[in-house]
Amino acid sequence: MKLWGGRFEKKTSAEVDDFHSSIHFDYKMYRQDILGSIAHAKMLGRQGIIPADEAELICDTLKKLLDEIEAGEIQFSIEAEDIHMNIETLLIERIGDVGKKLHTGRSRNDQVALDTRMYAMEETGHILTLLAALESELLRQAEQNIESYMPGYTHLQKAQPITLAHHLMAYFEMFRRDMERLIDCRKRINIMPLGSGALAGTTYPLDRNWAAGELGFGDITRNSLDAVSDRDFVIETLCCCSMIMMHLSRFCEELIIWSTDEFRFVEMDDAYSTGSSIMPQKKNPDVAELIRGKTGRVYGDLITILTVMKGLPLAYNKDMQEDKEALFDGLETVKKCIRVFTGMISTLKFCKERMERSALSGFANATDAADYLVKKGLPFRSAHEVTGKLVLHCLKEGKGLLDLDIDELKEFSPLFEEDVYQALSLEACVNGRKLPGGPAAEAVKNAIAQGKEWLKKTAG
Repeated sequence: MKLWGGRFEKKTSAEVDDFHSSIHFDYKMYRQDILGSIAHAKMLGRQGIIPADEAELICDTLKKLLDEIEAGEIQFSIEAEDIHMNIETLLIERIGDVGKKLHTGRSRNDQVALDTRMYAMEETGHILTLLAALESELLRQAEQNIESYMPGYTHLQKAQPITLAHHLMAYFEMFRRDMERLIDCRKRINIMPLGSGALAGTTYPLDRNWAAGELGFGDITRNSLDAVSDRDFVIETLCCCSMIMMHLSRFCEELIIWSTDEFRFVEMDDAYSTGSSIMPQKKNPDVAELIRGKTGRVYGDLITILTVMKGLPLAYNKDMQEDKEALFDGLETVKKCIRVFTGMISTLKFCKERMERSALSGFANATDAADYLVKKGLPFRSAHEVTGKLVLHCLKEGKGLLDLDIDELKEFSPLFEEDVYQALSLEACVNGRKLPGGPAAEAVKNAIAQGKEWLKKTAG
């Protein structure tokens, strides 16, 4: 008989057992469930709700169960429905009626909320560690490429020259925000619902604050109805995961483009590439493509829980069982993607000469030509027009701005002097932009130093 079956005259059908059961995915929370149950049992004993020796027996048995599960010695049962009932059933099998006292003052509603929060805390901690490793790699690569010139783009059209270091640091900032969001999100995950019961708390004199401290929570929930029906923390976690995946996907998109023969800015390491079953020359960026594809999967996990929760009345509803697979999948997918992405970029070969040659073409220094004229006294709009005509002339002649001699330049404006050639060089175009946040070597070095300091402070 099921642990809740006293009111029922008939058994549930085998098909319903299978449909209703969540053990095939929520088994992942066995550790959290046992640790939460140990803390609950200790608290029951401390409060005199059950005898201290019985609380100790429950705790010792739960610890043995944990060891046996981790050793692969225990098979979970579909009939017991979920990880919570499986653990309790195993406990009762071992110690009989004493095991039945564990659930005193507790409901599966606050129990599952507790386990899910503990699981989310642990997994988001792992994600933060992985992001810190990725950030460290970006800083390392940026430091090596402060003077590696490349074109910057808008609309995927060459815009202005920058450096590879500056480009890499843009992604450092994205992942920094991801870490900051996740750190902030964890403040709201780290709140203990145990003691909320099914929806209205309990008449037993539980010490919720003691249990919260025992489990490492920062606070306790303030409303029992909200505590058992809240899945905002799941939604927020998956939102953070989706943002991380979006940033990984953007980076992957660029690497995919850069690895084409048309760009040839990067070459993927063999360990992170695949070939074609028919075309022997192919070296495909499949890892980057798969990360880009898995972004949609994590978005789907977020949409799943948003949709599940959108019309639910208070308090707990069985619909909420659907949060687990989405949460587990989103967290696991993000971890795998960050890990493999970090390995991929750490082995990338940047074709720096090709990048620099590309930066010299496509009139990436046109803005600097206009700025040159402004500094000579011409209003910006007039300088913009003059430079536009210069670019049109060069397009017709098949030349770049630096290919024009001084007499040709003076035909468009008498303000051009010999110093224009230095002003339009890649080095001048980049290093002239030395405001904080700019691509100049001085600014990027400062950004890297600040990034290192922040990462050290944040990741320890």
